Amino acid sequence: MHGKKDPEIVTFGCRLNTYESEVMRTHAKNAGIEDAIIFNTCAVTKEAERQARQAIRRARRDNPNARIIVTGCAAQIDPTSFGGMPEVDQVIGNDLKLKAETWGAPPAEKVVVNDIMAVRETASHLVDGFEGQTRAFLQVQNGCDHRCTFCIIPYGRGNSRSVPIGEIVEQTRHLVKAGFREIVLTGVDVTSYGPDLPGSPTLGQMIRRVLALVPDLPRLRLSSLDPVEIDDDLWRLIAEEPRLMPHLHVSLQAGDDMVLKRMKRRHLRQDAIDMCKRARDLRPDMVFGADIIAGFPTETDEMFANTLRIVDECDLTFLHVFPYSERPGTPAARMPQVEKQVRKDRAAQLREAGERQMQKFLQHQVGMVRTVLMEKDNMGRTEQFAEVKLAEGSFDAGTLVTVKIEGVDGQHLIGRVA
Repeated sequence: MHGKKDPEIVTFGCRLNTYESEVMRTHAKNAGIEDAIIFNTCAVTKEAERQARQAIRRARRDNPNARIIVTGCAAQIDPTSFGGMPEVDQVIGNDLKLKAETWGAPPAEKVVVNDIMAVRETASHLVDGFEGQTRAFLQVQNGCDHRCTFCIIPYGRGNSRSVPIGEIVEQTRHLVKAGFREIVLTGVDVTSYGPDLPGSPTLGQMIRRVLALVPDLPRLRLSSLDPVEIDDDLWRLIAEEPRLMPHLHVSLQAGDDMVLKRMKRRHLRQDAIDMCKRARDLRPDMVFGADIIAGFPTETDEMFANTLRIVDECDLTFLHVFPYSERPGTPAARMPQVEKQVRKDRAAQLREAGERQMQKFLQHQVGMVRTVLMEKDNMGRTEQFAEVKLAEGSFDAGTLVTVKIEGVDGQHLIGRVA
């Protein structure tokens, strides 16, 4: 006889899902759920959904007696198709997955999904730890009020709602006490933080309070930002606060105005260029990541050339490139589509540009002295999120080490303790 084992969680998609998987791990453990595999799905692309279905089928083949539970954005948007899979024992909605009582009660029916658009508040769930991580993700916002024409996510996560500042401060203290040296604030649309809370605090005001009230937090990072939504307080923090890391990830999506308008984005290409310039003027060591979609419907060669060019104009380093993927039910899926092969080719060109930018950035780091947060196997990350391998010496995960950068090896830097 082997003993019962704790539930296994398989996570697809974004940092928010990573965070929410840890919340579910705690709830499922506390509820005494055993021998279960929980799939936290993503709906950003059809490919993400396909991978989830494939993984569910494989899990059932390998674990004939396990209880298979499916949740996350894809399950929220299309519960019937996941509920119709013979391999699946239960489907749980995206809002319900974060409630302890969902895991404590025996399921009344196979599919338990509520109306996500009716959810009005979001709680900050205390997470005791992230398995094997030295940085913790902290959810400060969920949902989105915008309706970009390519995006199905609001239908998986509902409208924008913010976590009260007091709860964020309390959880930050809790995570710092648990040994985390870096916290990443995450959400679906982080820059829309605050208007639904009393006094309508901005993202910058919230961050200022967190840093003031948790003075022993060494490093704070932000996840994806909208280029036109950075408030005055956040600009001040970028300029003056060394604990806010000089690494911003921009929700760019394209570098051509017509494509951006058809996407229903809130910014134009010049807004993105201006934002990157302003941030760099305030903080010369700032680096940028960006999400870019290749081959959006109606995108011509000329429009794509504008997107390719903005990689250099904004001097972007960490590129997340996605070939456009139709999501049934979105306006973009009804627009004239770009051939799949063209989308693939354009994505490849963007990735090549990203690779060149990454190498340029890494070479530029040689000779610099950086503070590295150690992770494992002598690897860690600088303030700008560049990966560094130490040439000698060994440190526990979570140690902050001052390192002189001596060289580049492929995708990471080589450093020696300064």
